[in-house]
Amino acid sequence: MRFISQLDRDSDSYRRNRADMLALVDRLRALEARPMALSEERRARMEARGQITPRDRLARLLDPGLPFVQLHSLAGYMVDSADPETSVPGASVIIGIGFVSGVRCMVVVDDSGIKAGAMTEMTAAAFLSAQEVALKQRLPFLHLVESAGANLMEYRVELWAHGGKLFRNLARLSAAGIPNIAVLHGPSTAGGAYMPGLADYVVGVRKNGMAALAGAALVHAATGERANDRDLGGSEMHAQTSGLVEYLAEDDAHGIEIARQVVAALDWNKSLPARPTPAEIAPPLDPEDLAGLVPVDYRVPYDMRELAARVVDGGVFQDFKPRYGVSTVCLQAAIHGIAVGIIGNNGPIDPDGATKAAQFIQLCGQSDTPLIFLNNTTGYMVGTAYEQAGMIKHGAKMIQAVTSVDVPRITLYVGASFGAGNYGMSGYAYEPDFLFAWPNATTGVMGGEQAAGTMAMVARAGAARKGQETDEVRLAKQSAMIAAHFDRQSDAFYTSGRCLDHGVIDPRDTRRVLGFCLHTCREARARRVKPGSYGVARF
Repeated sequence: MRFISQLDRDSDSYRRNRADMLALVDRLRALEARPMALSEERRARMEARGQITPRDRLARLLDPGLPFVQLHSLAGYMVDSADPETSVPGASVIIGIGFVSGVRCMVVVDDSGIKAGAMTEMTAAAFLSAQEVALKQRLPFLHLVESAGANLMEYRVELWAHGGKLFRNLARLSAAGIPNIAVLHGPSTAGGAYMPGLADYVVGVRKNGMAALAGAALVHAATGERANDRDLGGSEMHAQTSGLVEYLAEDDAHGIEIARQVVAALDWNKSLPARPTPAEIAPPLDPEDLAGLVPVDYRVPYDMRELAARVVDGGVFQDFKPRYGVSTVCLQAAIHGIAVGIIGNNGPIDPDGATKAAQFIQLCGQSDTPLIFLNNTTGYMVGTAYEQAGMIKHGAKMIQAVTSVDVPRITLYVGASFGAGNYGMSGYAYEPDFLFAWPNATTGVMGGEQAAGTMAMVARAGAARKGQETDEVRLAKQSAMIAAHFDRQSDAFYTSGRCLDHGVIDPRDTRRVLGFCLHTCREARARRVKPGSYGVARF
């Protein structure tokens, strides 16, 4: 059925919601602009070396006019610095999925315009996430390499230990039959030398490309040998002597062109069945409304069907069991011609809602229908009546269903996503194929207000047991501190900075992003790969 919207664009609430949401979108764009501006400051220096900037490299690599979805644009935000005004997101790397020679690929570009591309604390987390997506979605992995490596002044043993997974995953990709291609634009030393070392194809750029287990300074410090970087690891040496480089490029632009030719030669789409391109059936309701439909305050309710109607094809969906478990919305629809099941929240999840969702998830598994989870819930219902009604067992079977269903899962945090409700709604720990957040989203074990209230009750009960009066002034200060502590960490910008999603998106881009992700998942399932026992090695 086609949904009949009740949204009033002339209402005060719509105008207030829209102003609040667009302010958050402006904040998102301002944060994303910080690393761009910082990197751009080194343009003149890079051009003097005969190089092009990292973002220009990316633009040359991608097919013009085709979509590119950036991932982890806020990685490292509020991690590199506790000051929100000075923190630079991006983790010195640009990550996303785009088309190269007609092939959907995972692309990672070292942002060498920022501290020479040195890795930050969250670079590895973002990089590992990109590798996992490439493996799951069977995407060729392209890495444009130029990095000063880890900052030794900020060395911590756990970063080194976890960093080994970067190289393990390159081997896993190759062994899984998924090609990985490195373009050596500049230095890649120490552990970073294994980025090209474990790639299936390496393009080395003359004069600037360099890979070595130790640069000249470290070699001299360790062995006393006086060497120069070009003899140790220059692209020319590796192309002629060591055999690490397969293709020697004259400059950055030539290296990128060679990489595009390598991708084209893979004939990577040969196993994909020819599918007629469905006619675009846009929603009759304007997706622009999403900026004013959803309140920034998750405590203010709205109907999830209003959101879905502005995302699905034709604004048409079938409402599954609409009179049962009414606060949990289950819809059958299509997005960009692909049938989907949508689960959304109109409030906390009660026993009936969990039961309905579990059945709906299993039905989508039976019909091999991708699932989309629209999170806006404070969690599963609590209280004597709900416990006696079996909230635990019904919530558990919803979590069981989410864990076990073998269909693509795409999760959006569009409001609150607290407690075990996050688990049942395919949150971060449940490894959905893709997970994005709106800038108003809040996630965590509970809201700050609830956490502060809980601890206040504990404090009062403790004082009563001891026969003491509660110090209300002190308790008020404690409550404010607890609320701030929880709320700061639940903010979408904060959590995205820690790579607890694939990125924060403008709500108005939701249909476009969902369609892109659905087609990525569909291609992955249709594509045949030829895995081996080991990754490809050079001989």
